[in-house]
This record gives sequence, C-alpha cells and structure tokens, in this order.
Amino acid sequence: MLPRLTLMAAVLLAGFSAVATDVAADEIVRYRAEKWQAKHIHDDAKAKTISETLSKLGCEVKKAAHNGHVDVKYRCPEWRQMELDTHEEAHKWEKWFKEYGFQTEHKH
Repeated sequence: MLPRLTLMAAVLLAGFSAVATDVAADEIVRYRAEKWQAKHIHDDAKAKTISETLSKLGCEVKKAAHNGHVDVKYRCPEWRQMELDTHEEAHKWEKWFKEYGFQTEHKH
C-alpha cells in the first residue's frame, strides 16, 4: 500500500496544481486532522516524500528517526481544501487522506 501512496505523493510534489485555490475546479476535497497522527516508515526516501507532501498540504510535520524507522507525525487542525479536475482524482485523494487519518469532505 505504501508504494502507491508514495507515488501519489510524488505526483503531488511534481505538479502541485491540484491545490490551486484561486482556480475554479469541478471537484473539491476538504481535509483536516485535528489530532496528531503518526506513520512508522522504514524507508528514509519514502519518509522524506511523505513529509514533504504533508507539509505542502499545509500540515504541521515532525520527523524522528529511531530503531530502524522514521516516525512521521503530523496534524492539520484547520480545514483546508484541494481542488481537482476530475471525480476520479478527488476520490483517490479522499482515500489517501482517510488512510492517513484525516477527516474529509468531498464536494462537486
């Protein structure tokens, strides 16, 4: 599961147009994680990509390496939104957010 999520994170970092809030979009995914969430990641490169993605999404992010893995802790207490072009993209992101412990709302 993690490689697919990392690929999605890499796509986001490569072309961050998905979060342009001044442009009208067909699909909107709102997200927040009020409480701190954590992922234990055993690959430094994946931990870096996920941390950067969460930061670009406006989350507070903390990383700590120990015992052969990286703990990535994050939260996003205020509602934020991502505007996407297609219903399919919106569902992919909504699923990603939920897998990372976010509350979501999907509007179209």
